[in-house]
Amino acid sequence: MNAENQDVLLDLEGEEEEGEEEDDDDGETVLELNQVIIPTYGTVPDQQNLHTPEWADFDDKPDSLFFSDGQRRIDFVLVYEDESKKMTHKRSDRKKQKRKRQVYESNLINNGLQLEATRSVLDEKLIFVKVHAPWEVLCTYAEVMHIKLPLQPNDLKTRDSAFNWFSRFFRVDENIIKPEQEFFTAPFQKEHLSNFYIQDKDTFFNPATRSRIVHFILSRVEYATKNNVKKFGINKLLDTGIYKAAFPLHDSSFRHPSTDPSCPSERYLLYREWAHPKNIFKLQPLDFIRKYYGEKIGIYFAWLGFYTNMLIVAAVVGVGCFLYGCLTKDNCTWSQEVCDPNIGGNIIMCPQCDKVCTYWNLTITCESSKKLCIFDSFGTLVFAVFMGIWVTLFLEFWKRRQAELEYEWDTVEYLEQEEQVRPEYEARCTHVVMNEITQQEEHVPYTACGKCIRMTFCTSAIFFWILLIIASVIGIIVYRLSVFLVFSATLSQHINGTEAIRKYLTPQTATSVTASLISFIVIMVLNIIYEKVAILITDFELPRTQTDYENSLTTKMFLFQFVNYYSSCFYIAFFKGKFVGHPGNPVYWLGKYRNEECDPGGCLLELTTQLAIIVGGKAIWNNIQEVLLPWVKNLIGRCGAAARSEKVVPRWEQDYHLQPIGKLGLFYEYLEMVIQFGFVTLFVASFPLAPLLALINNMLEIRLDAWKLTTQFRRMVPQKAQDIGAWQPIMQGIAILAVVTNAMIIAFTSDMIPRLVYYWSFSVPPYGSHSSHTMKGYINSTLSVFNISDFKNASKPFSPWFGNQTTCRYRDLRYPAGHQHQYEHNIYYWHVIAAKLAFIIVMEHVIYFVNFIISYVIPDVSEKTKSKVKREKYLTQKLLHENDLKVVKKTMGKIADKIIKGVDSTFRPKAE
Repeated sequence: MNAENQDVLLDLEGEEEEGEEEDDDDGETVLELNQVIIPTYGTVPDQQNLHTPEWADFDDKPDSLFFSDGQRRIDFVLVYEDESKKMTHKRSDRKKQKRKRQVYESNLINNGLQLEATRSVLDEKLIFVKVHAPWEVLCTYAEVMHIKLPLQPNDLKTRDSAFNWFSRFFRVDENIIKPEQEFFTAPFQKEHLSNFYIQDKDTFFNPATRSRIVHFILSRVEYATKNNVKKFGINKLLDTGIYKAAFPLHDSSFRHPSTDPSCPSERYLLYREWAHPKNIFKLQPLDFIRKYYGEKIGIYFAWLGFYTNMLIVAAVVGVGCFLYGCLTKDNCTWSQEVCDPNIGGNIIMCPQCDKVCTYWNLTITCESSKKLCIFDSFGTLVFAVFMGIWVTLFLEFWKRRQAELEYEWDTVEYLEQEEQVRPEYEARCTHVVMNEITQQEEHVPYTACGKCIRMTFCTSAIFFWILLIIASVIGIIVYRLSVFLVFSATLSQHINGTEAIRKYLTPQTATSVTASLISFIVIMVLNIIYEKVAILITDFELPRTQTDYENSLTTKMFLFQFVNYYSSCFYIAFFKGKFVGHPGNPVYWLGKYRNEECDPGGCLLELTTQLAIIVGGKAIWNNIQEVLLPWVKNLIGRCGAAARSEKVVPRWEQDYHLQPIGKLGLFYEYLEMVIQFGFVTLFVASFPLAPLLALINNMLEIRLDAWKLTTQFRRMVPQKAQDIGAWQPIMQGIAILAVVTNAMIIAFTSDMIPRLVYYWSFSVPPYGSHSSHTMKGYINSTLSVFNISDFKNASKPFSPWFGNQTTCRYRDLRYPAGHQHQYEHNIYYWHVIAAKLAFIIVMEHVIYFVNFIISYVIPDVSEKTKSKVKREKYLTQKLLHENDLKVVKKTMGKIADKIIKGVDSTFRPKAE
């Protein structure tokens, strides 16, 4: 083998010989990668040995997906700026960049790829290098990557679902997008080529698979060696600016079909039947999406569509509970007492802050109490219990659906067999360790001590940033406490005031709204900063595979987002107004700021306000960032290109002017939806309409994401994915936590438990004076009496006292002034606390028990899917292994016959 051939990653002829000698055991995938791929990054060839791409002019066929010969399909496109025409770098730097690029392209050719270069039509500085993978290269790397390919058509009979007659009205027309034929598949092996279902070599590997194989090669080919450290991979070349872009091609324009009759125009069909807003009520063509974009994109849209469909049930029940609250609000006795001028009008409330706050009349809270009756009703309790069960049903049924997709999309054993080591991990494999399973040496990037140091550093960095977010939350709380004094002094709150705005613009409302807006801004700023930090930490960890990398990054980002988004909601729901003391002895933050009380209408309405601002602002921000910005950038690019030329532009140049998808791909789409899932489940007891709003948002989100992928972004490199990754356990954790948070919201944030305790115990003797159970007198029983002479000088209000009364009221359950236990919690308070704790325990255990039964009854994999998996394994064993045994038996039989004939001839008596 000459020096030039040492640069080949897997020599095509050598691969066949190695295939006979190496063990085919799938459990030795890591060993195979270490032994075959890593050592074959050969040395950089001399200048005279460099191979260069073929050069060809554009043939004025804008929709062509082939080389200039019209035969070889373009599987990938590399774009670079001609170094001789660059003016932004020093001449020596340009020469180095050119040298690295030439070496890289030469090594690509040595690996069996075919390259063709064409100069840009619109910009002479740009060169487009088109990459084609021949049949032998595809077969070789399909075996290395354990890609599953068709053995034979699926012969299992399928039963039509009972809902098929109904769902056909929402499915895509099968005459436009034909259903994909189902096959039994197996990991590809060149030696068993005849057993695979090959009707046409040009279509056996679909475009998505071809692009994935080529990207695998591009990510592992070397371009330089410095200090015995090999530099390789298209990602590093993109980061250093040697190449400006690398992407697979869209197959047509999204506006019209391709002019090439052999092109299926899948992009155009996806836009027309999936991404267009007219399809908002149609089911998604998931198999077609997976075929064009790969399994990773397909599983995201499958999950999002399933989640959206499940939200329909939750939205219907939520709207029903909301309507129940609207219909029963006029029968809300305690709200009527607040608004009654003879009851609420005669109750004077104590100031809610020191000195600058004034006494106020309870009737100020009339409007908020009416609104509270809608959300703080028996329907809310029913809905909270329902959502605790719904979330388990959603997760269990999704597991079944995911298992079906794993089989249909050939990802059942993906993680064990097919996923490859990240190039960044391979490059750092300098330490040799003994594998406990294979008892053979293998290369790893760090020792056990080094790994411990890395994990310690990364964990410390994560906790530091979480503490930083908590510090920002405390800053918002201090803002609320301090600005409340300002609003109390500037917003008039005289008892006899008649301004209409006074009903709505209270100091509490103004404080809550402004604090929510500031909290939203802080969240967005910290998001931008922490994104970069999380990526740096994960890169430093150096995960082995792309799935490990994404799961690690997902966990970090969600921990941050959880604290960032939900901390203010947790504060309002469970801490605000809970530890305020009483007017004579208030509780202070940091010894200076008096702890704030809830809005007169209660903290439940304030929690709803916080949710509306964060969720609404987040949705608007994400839509601007995800949709509007790429559209504007592409619009500017198209305008600039149109101004320069009216020439016919090839497909690869049209795609180049689209926006890149980004390194994290769909990460932010998942994050956005899981954060929404948290808002829908964790705090749904405060806002039953949350599932309805989420449903409307998701119906738009599906089409916006589809529109964005098909029209505004370059085609993503197709990637395999077995499931939704770390998002599954994250949602399971949210589901468990949601039961607790909703139970605590009903118990501690709403007034449902105090009302029930009053109705059943304190409205009748021995505690009450009514002859039957009633809600009359509830407001008076929940407002304690305070003697204004007991104010401390630090908190005594400046405003004069009106009338000759000597007491004011405040929200708490304490003994009145003059009692032997004055200002201590009364018997009603302890009954309420006991009832709240009992309610939380009973509600949690009931829901958890029901969820356990549901999880046990609903299997993760349906019987139909199990049958298909067993049938596929049987066929794989029969076709790929039993055929080998037959060949061996046949060969051994011939040898045995020869031996027997030889024996017979030896011992046969000689003829006389």
